Order: sequence, then structure tokens, then C-alpha cells
Amino acid sequence: QVQLEESGGGLVQAGGSLRLSCAASGRTFSRYAMGWFRQAPGKEREFVAGLSRSGGSTYYADSVKGRFTISRDSAKNTVYLQMNSLKPEDTAVYSCAARFWIIATIADDVDYWGQGTQVTVSS
Repeated sequence: QVQLEESGGGLVQAGGSLRLSCAASGRTFSRYAMGWFRQAPGKEREFVAGLSRSGGSTYYADSVKGRFTISRDSAKNTVYLQMNSLKPEDTAVYSCAARFWIIATIADDVDYWGQGTQVTVSS
């Protein structure tokens, strides 16, 4: 089993940056592909970014390409989401996600979720 705990959310002005962290417990962290999803009020949860087990492959939603970067530090069992050039439409609850072996790009494929962290971007 994998437990995930996010941190780093908050309030930022448009054009600013935030870095989210997701600390994972469990000795099998290396067997899981990791990712981030977000859910804005009144909208469905959507894929943001995904990262392979090795960290060698990444995938991004078109809406965040070129602005967000996902990475992992296997020694610390931690995944990061660096968010730059933030826009008001990035406002959402961001959740860390883990899927055994391969990246999940839809919510139904996720095996484990974090509790979520709020990101609010003011205009």
C-alpha cells in the first residue's frame, strides 16, 4: 500500500510560481508511476502531469505544457510539481496520484490518491 501526502499549495498572483510536493510512504514507491490531477469547483477531475517509474518519461496536459514540470526524487520518495506562469484558470485542488507500473492519465486508473492541496491563483 502507498500513502501520499501533498504540501505546497497556497495563494499566488497570476504569473507567479508554486511548487507542490507529494511525499509517499512505503518501500514499493519505485514500482509506481506518479502523477498530478486537479479539480476545479464545478468541474471534473482532470489529468495534469504524469511521470514514469524511472522518471525518464513525462506527460502533460496541453493546458500546462511549457509551464509545469513534474519530477521525482526516489531517494526521498517524493514527487514534485513545479508550476510557473500560473493563471487564474489553474485554480483547483491538486491531488497526487500513484498507479502501479504505468502512468495514469484518467482518474479511474489511479490506485492511490493523496488528500489534495488547494492552489488559488488571483488575477
